[in-house]
Amino acid sequence: MVIFRQEHTSTQQAPGYPQPPSRAPEPRQGRGTGFLFLLATLASMAALAATYYFFVRTTTGQFIDESALVEAVEIHGTAGKAANKLLDWLPAVSLLISAVVVLIVTVVKRRWAAAGIAVAACVGSNVATQILKNLSPDRPYRGIETLELNSLPSGHTTLAASAAAAVFLMVSPRWRPMVGFLGGSFAVATGVSTLINQWHRPADVVAAFLVVAVFMIPAGWLIIRKGPRWNVWDGYGHHWASSHLWLGLSLLAGLAAAAVAGFSLLSVAAGSGVEDSTTHYFWAGTALIVIAGYLATVTGVWLFGHAARRRHAPRR
Repeated sequence: MVIFRQEHTSTQQAPGYPQPPSRAPEPRQGRGTGFLFLLATLASMAALAATYYFFVRTTTGQFIDESALVEAVEIHGTAGKAANKLLDWLPAVSLLISAVVVLIVTVVKRRWAAAGIAVAACVGSNVATQILKNLSPDRPYRGIETLELNSLPSGHTTLAASAAAAVFLMVSPRWRPMVGFLGGSFAVATGVSTLINQWHRPADVVAAFLVVAVFMIPAGWLIIRKGPRWNVWDGYGHHWASSHLWLGLSLLAGLAAAAVAGFSLLSVAAGSGVEDSTTHYFWAGTALIVIAGYLATVTGVWLFGHAARRRHAPRR
């Protein structure tokens, strides 16, 4: 009687045979990404509403906002001429730079869906700015001598910030820290220029940043969902464009601006001995623009860096 014995195939290769290549770990995405994007969008909406209410509907907000605009006359001179040139060239420069970068990335990398989403968000933020500016109630009289026409949000700032944000969304994750800093700096410079030329109050510029955030954050989430293969990186420091330096510069600029704002407002406070201000409110308004612009930059870079998948997931 012959007994057949079934041999069980072992998953382990015999000595001397080449071992099968180990499977690389799947890239991991940051936890709670969808919730964080939703939270950031809702926070931007709430901040936009709060900016409108405080700086348009209250006496204190109107006074600070209008004082910064009035005091801009004191430094208009040479700075005003440079700012005026920037604003004159701004629409063409913004559209040209963003269009060239988006077109190149779209054609070379074939990111058609991302390009459509980014352009739609860019157009949406600019249209929303014009709707808000034209449909929002005029400034109520609160004892402050000011133009009653609503100028919030700033159209020039929205154009610059949305163009920079569109480029930020289209580039690969390793380039986003650098592009975020450069784009944020461009948007901040535009906002400050509108104040120097007395086209807009500081709150108008801050509101423009927030309108862009409301549109670009959900658009970014969609782009990450539509392009999981190219939204992958090695984390900060693995490429010069993803160095911590860019985040550090943004944080440093924001902290310096916060110090300037605190000093300027304390200097004009009652009993400080500097009650007849000539430029303190202007510097406080400028600092507010810088703080808002670079805070948005740091938040955006961190949020998208967290959402991008890590090529080499860290060991636990």
